[in-house]
Amino acid sequence: MAEEETLDRHLTIEALRASEAAAIAAAKLVGKGDERQADEVAVDAMRSALNRVAINGKVVIGEGERDEAPMLFIGEKVGNGDGPDVDVAVDPLEGATITAIGGSNAMSVVAFSESGGLLNAPDVYMDKLAVGGGLPAGLVDLDEPPADAIRAVASARGVETSDVVACILNRPRHEEIIAKVREAGARIRLIPDGDVAGVIATSTPASGIDIYLGVGGAPQGVLAAAALRCVGGQMQARLVFRNEGERGRAHAIGIDDLNQKYELDDLARGDVIFAATGVTNGNMLDGVRRDGSIATTHSLAMRSRTGTMRWIRSRRDLTRSPLVDDT
Repeated sequence: MAEEETLDRHLTIEALRASEAAAIAAAKLVGKGDERQADEVAVDAMRSALNRVAINGKVVIGEGERDEAPMLFIGEKVGNGDGPDVDVAVDPLEGATITAIGGSNAMSVVAFSESGGLLNAPDVYMDKLAVGGGLPAGLVDLDEPPADAIRAVASARGVETSDVVACILNRPRHEEIIAKVREAGARIRLIPDGDVAGVIATSTPASGIDIYLGVGGAPQGVLAAAALRCVGGQMQARLVFRNEGERGRAHAIGIDDLNQKYELDDLARGDVIFAATGVTNGNMLDGVRRDGSIATTHSLAMRSRTGTMRWIRSRRDLTRSPLVDDT
């Protein structure tokens, strides 16, 4: 007897609709210098799309932990309530600053999992280490020096360390990591924002990225893990707390071991669906193109159960088909 599916395959399309709606909305603000407004319109569009889906959804990864506009906040209920219990992780605008300045790699992201499938992480920082698929299990370790990870990846791929490319967020806090990676002989691609795309790039050969290192947002870390769960790869992570208030928020949502090192299956497990739509052009996805009322999008949809990856281009006439529709 076949295993019963908790997540219907049609939810892949619903996740895609939600990411498309948020991307189209945010794209109107590309280059206009207002990251807050761009985030607000993306959130509104994604919330509207999600609330039409036949799920009893709970946001476990969102933009905050309180019901404050424009957040899709942790604990918020989404969906029409007529369907399975589903964990929902969202980043309606991954790269709000990128969008505001008209930079690269901004996108809208949503993931669904079976209830309990995604780590309910507080909105704090997270130290992350990720590599792509096809490498020996346990190849890299978050607790080892970055140079060791670089050498391990080079050895596993049969290349020199100078051929290894590391993706790191361009932040002052990463000065030491950057120096250590360069001392090891590897090359670095610094990104201004968008670490979900950075982690996914490790499993996308065309990106040229071999390893992701550094501290970014915990919500983005769980979303990145959801994607790796679908496409294959390895990831380790640890929450980073700046003060007692952040530690208290972690305890409040049931995290007792504040120093736990999370493996990929701790961050995302079971059946996972992931969808992302480009807002601006990037290494993985093209941005939204507008020609009058016509919006063209480029998206990636994945599912862990089948290992399927689909790159999808959609054309939408906004006069006939609003951002959320039944078609």
